[in-house]
Amino acid sequence: MSYTLLAVLAVVAAAALDLLVFGTKLLLHKGFWVAYAIVLFFQLIVNGLLTGLPVVRYDPREILGWRIFHEPVEDVLFGFAMVTVTLTLWVWLGRRAPQTAAAHDEPPATRAARR
Repeated sequence: MSYTLLAVLAVVAAAALDLLVFGTKLLLHKGFWVAYAIVLFFQLIVNGLLTGLPVVRYDPREILGWRIFHEPVEDVLFGFAMVTVTLTLWVWLGRRAPQTAAAHDEPPATRAARR
């Protein structure tokens, strides 16, 4: 299975976990996309350096060859999937935790997901 196919499957799985399995629906909130843009900015810097130097190299037969600042598009897809799954689980677990804390003590993503 190619790296490209795995990256696409990771994005589909992350979206399914968010929208269908856990029902957090973070992908439907503007706050998620703002947070993801910040993460993506730094991912492009760090991963772009690692792949551009080249500290990390890829078999050209396993990737599309499309790059963003030296970073294969597959890395962007995997990064998106990892951020999405992490935040989905964080919000879902936060909703399941006992609600003893005051509202202002909640993580911002939990408050945003309730809106």
